[in-house]
This record gives sequence, structure tokens and C-alpha cells, in this order.
Amino acid sequence: MAWRSYAVLFCRTASFCPTGELQVTITFIRRWPHSFQQRCGFRKVPRKPEAKKVDEELGPAHLDSSEVASHRQLHSSSPRSFSRLLRPVVFTVGFTGCSFGSAAIWQYESLKSRVQSYFDELRADWLDKVRPQKRGDTRKELNQWWNSLSEGQRTVTAIIAANFLVFCCWRVPSLQRSMIKYFTADPASKTLCLPMVLSTFSHFSFFHMAANMYVLWSFSSSAVSMLGREQFMAVYLSAGVISSFVSYVGKMATGRFGPSLGASGAIMTILAAVCTQMPEAKLAIIFLPMFTFTAGNALKGIIAMDTAGLVLGWKFFDHAAHLGGAMFGIWYIMFGHKLIWKNREPFVKLWHELRTGGGGNGGQRGGSE
Repeated sequence: MAWRSYAVLFCRTASFCPTGELQVTITFIRRWPHSFQQRCGFRKVPRKPEAKKVDEELGPAHLDSSEVASHRQLHSSSPRSFSRLLRPVVFTVGFTGCSFGSAAIWQYESLKSRVQSYFDELRADWLDKVRPQKRGDTRKELNQWWNSLSEGQRTVTAIIAANFLVFCCWRVPSLQRSMIKYFTADPASKTLCLPMVLSTFSHFSFFHMAANMYVLWSFSSSAVSMLGREQFMAVYLSAGVISSFVSYVGKMATGRFGPSLGASGAIMTILAAVCTQMPEAKLAIIFLPMFTFTAGNALKGIIAMDTAGLVLGWKFFDHAAHLGGAMFGIWYIMFGHKLIWKNREPFVKLWHELRTGGGGNGGQRGGSE
């Protein structure tokens, strides 16, 4: 099941839209027909001769004058101005910490509510017996379908819904400029931090989104059973920001600038985590089920392909983001789980004291003694 998802990840290059896979540079916009740009609401603006050269290097023919000026300022000073990465570094660390802290609080609250949920379920079963619902009740059928899903599939449903909502927003012409500004990550843009998160939920092509969400859906059961839903969400959200940051570093280092979008960086973390935890699991290509190999070898193949793409300068994928996601997944399973998640107890105790007001009572008891 896992490799069927992975095979889609490999084969999805065939029919992507010009913005393409995760972190696909907008240089492909130059190949869009003029009518397509108009239909999407893109509008070319008059450019000065100096700006034209920068625009040709960066590719986006739809940028307005302020965006072109920011690109020109960046490239005229130094295309490898790593000082621009200071804010993304701080944002990455802060967002990752907040993700794991929120996951720890979420787990604490979930444990507290289990007893109440147990009694609520007993009461609901009793009401069903006293007042049996109609056989064709839509709500009952939806509840049955929802209960038939694994915990992992229920966990990623919200992620899939968010990706679909953003995909629909891309179809609104009046939102095109805002979508490019906030839902594509580009180190040459004025907006650096927020797109690192939002671009993880952004897909322009339906096939791109469908392939990524199928991979996520297929691996969700294994990943959530291994990490738990709270830790899974923290890892997934952190992976999206970390892969975007690695993409920033790669673009700064190579000078190949351009907007990026897609969930593949975060999904690569989940793939790498599962393959690292279960390296001997047998996988097969979806179209060639007779050929099987281990998850460990599959992970090595992914890393080798993305490393070659980064070194050789392949532009269809953002291989730096893929590598960043894969490396984070491997690191988290080998070291991060012990360093971060297993050391959450002091933070949970602090939250418990704040939640129950135990800190103030403890202080009074200490003073009376």
C-alpha cells in the first residue's frame, strides 16, 4: 500500500500544469499561452529595460512593478544574500517549537477527555436503542463511513480538505496575485515567512494535488500508528516549513530563484520516517507489482534522484525541498523523537498547572510551610 503511493509520487510528472510539482519554479509561466495568462487573471505590466532582464531571469511575467523592483534590488546587491534568511531561520525554529508544543497540549487534553467521551458513547448507544434512526439517514451513513476509517485517515482528512480549499482559491482570477504572494514560497519575495507554511497546502494542478493527497492518504495509517495523531501533525507541519527553508537555502546557494508550492516536502518527511522505521518492508511499483524491493532501498533511490537533480540543476522539481523533507524525516526517527517528543513532560506539567490553577495553590502551600 505504501509503495503504491510512492509510485504515484514518481509518475506524477507526466501531466502537471506549468507550475508543476512541489517547488516548481515559475519559469514555466513563460511557456504559458497568452490566453491562459489572461484567463488566470495574470496581467503584464510595463517594465523598464533594467527590470526586463531581471524578469527574464526569474521567469514570472505576471509580477507587478513593486515585485519586480524587489527582485531587481535583491539581484543587484547579491543573489546570494544569505542575510535574508535570518527571518526564515527564526520563523522555522519558532514554528517548529509551537507545533510540537501545541501537539503536546492537544495530547494532554485528549487524554483528559477520554473518560467523558466514553460515557458520551454509552449514552449515544442507549439513545440509538431507545430512538433508532431511520435506515436511510444520511448522517448515520456518514458516521458509519467515518468510523470505518483508520485513525490515520481521519487525521489527514482535515489536511486534504485544506489543500482542496486552497486549490479552489487558485481558480478565482481575482485572487491570483494574493495566491502567488502568500501561497508560493520564494526567497526573492518580500513576504518570506508566511508562505513557508501556506505553500505546503497549495497546489495549482489538480493532478498534482490528487497525487500528493493519495500518497498522504496511503501512508497516513502507518505514520499515525507509529507516531500518534498529535505527534504526526506536529511532524507534518514542521516538515512543511523546514522543507521550504531548505528550498530557500538551495535557491540562494545556486542563484536559481522562483516561487514554489506543493505538499511534497512534508510528504517526503512522512515517507522517509516510515521507510526508516520499517526498512525491511516490501514495496512494489503500482504498475509493476511483480517487482518488489525494500522500503530502505526505495528511500535510498529517492534521495539519490533528488541529489542528482540538485547537483545537475534539474528545474522541474525543487529537489532541495525534497531532500530537506527526507532528511528531516530520517533525523526525526533516529534522534528527533527522543530529543523533542520524549522530553515534553516539563512543558505538559507547566500546562497542567496553568490549566488547573495548581501553580498558585502550590505557591500558597509553600509559603505556609
